[in-house]
Amino acid sequence: MRVAWTADQIPNLKGKWAVITGANSGIGWQAARWLAKRGARVTLAVRNRGRGDDAKARILAEVPSAEMDVRLLDLADLDSVRSFVEALVADGQPLDLLINNAGVMATSYGTTRQGYELQFGTNHLGHFALTLQLLPILAGTTGARVVTVSSMAHQMAKRLDLAYVRSGGRYRRFESYAQSKLANLLFAYELDRRLKQRGLPLKSIACHPGFAATSLVENGMLKGAWARPLARVVNRFAQPSEMGALPTLYAATHPDLAGGEYIGPDRGSRGYPVVVSSSPASRDLAAARELWSASLEMTGIPRDAWYALEDA
Repeated sequence: MRVAWTADQIPNLKGKWAVITGANSGIGWQAARWLAKRGARVTLAVRNRGRGDDAKARILAEVPSAEMDVRLLDLADLDSVRSFVEALVADGQPLDLLINNAGVMATSYGTTRQGYELQFGTNHLGHFALTLQLLPILAGTTGARVVTVSSMAHQMAKRLDLAYVRSGGRYRRFESYAQSKLANLLFAYELDRRLKQRGLPLKSIACHPGFAATSLVENGMLKGAWARPLARVVNRFAQPSEMGALPTLYAATHPDLAGGEYIGPDRGSRGYPVVVSSSPASRDLAAARELWSASLEMTGIPRDAWYALEDA
């Protein structure tokens, strides 16, 4: 009989450094809390300093010895991503874990600082640029991992539609969210393939939280004066954020993962983390290569930089 994996099984992480985007609430905060409890140094990468400081204080109240810092990162602004990376690299320390967790869900139409559709730009392009620009220190750290958080909603996108995400026209917020989450998976898998082809000691693993109670529901798909009370009702049927964070923690720390896996709850939308399947569209090699090339163009990452991992 399989024994359910829980956060209590996370190994000792003393001496490890983890960066988590969107770590001020929900799944990101729970992941930060558990990594700190296991001894990791944790950087909370957040858009709002006040909320980040509050998240840090709540963890320190539980884990007074935790080594943590808060740094500003706006994934909807590629200049902010670049500045964030430069500051991390300047620390001169090995980076063991990057968790691409932050995201926006089913928002009204908007654009990033560089003019890309907000959900695709934040959920995919921001994390793409962040990951690739951090590769010089990630790839130089033995046992390092990149964990990218997708969603069951990726299955709503039957194929990658770059023309749709580029155009900004005929906007449909749930379709755009699904496209961004499909892009997360295509990126995570393609990154792992390219890392392995080059023999780089870095693993790329994807995950999803199932149906978990997070602020995304309240801040995204529900609008109007009734949004908050209705969000509480919706979240009553979801598993708590502590359970929703388990796939992320499993992907980040389980010793048996080789890279390229997709981790999710064992009962689909709920349960304990296991390796799960993703949609056929997420395994489309041609679409993954097309997305990679387009993402380099849109983020302005030089194709001749080694960390662009081109010509794979």
